[in-house]
Amino acid sequence: MIFDKLNISLLHDPVIEIILRTICVYVFMIIAIRVFGKKELAQLSVIDLVFILLISNSVQNAMVGPNTSLNGGLVAAGSLFLVNFTLKKIFYRSKKISSFIQGETILLIYNGKANMDNCKKAEITIEELEAAVREHGAKDIQKVELAILEVDGNISVISNEYQNRSMVSHPRKHKFKGRLNQN
Repeated sequence: MIFDKLNISLLHDPVIEIILRTICVYVFMIIAIRVFGKKELAQLSVIDLVFILLISNSVQNAMVGPNTSLNGGLVAAGSLFLVNFTLKKIFYRSKKISSFIQGETILLIYNGKANMDNCKKAEITIEELEAAVREHGAKDIQKVELAILEVDGNISVISNEYQNRSMVSHPRKHKFKGRLNQN
């Protein structure tokens, strides 16, 4: 529809059209995920997984249009990789843009007391919060010093019980790509 109305000769190139369509769908999906909440990103249920799979299928034609060839799919995928790479670089360099798009961390528990206003804002039930606390090795909310909903949807929990438990090595390692020592 946007591309049908424009008569710029560059847009009639099928490759350029696929790239622009893909970027539009990518930006739309980022905005939609931001508007509908970030907790889904890290805490997927079966319903959320099915939803994401169906969304992927529903936007495919919007990205490639009538071009269902291998080349069309590769151009769309390449465009997604390039836009994603560029957006991550922008987020890394600009705290303001990163906060605007990804949001801010939200304090959920402080010194054993749940912040119900922030839980409501993040749309996290007390049951979900208690489950997250148990996943991190604490018996209940009162044993937690700090719990934060991170921008990626994970809940970070700090407690004395966790410190005792974390002395055992964990199989999952985090990769920072050497960014910690760069200024």
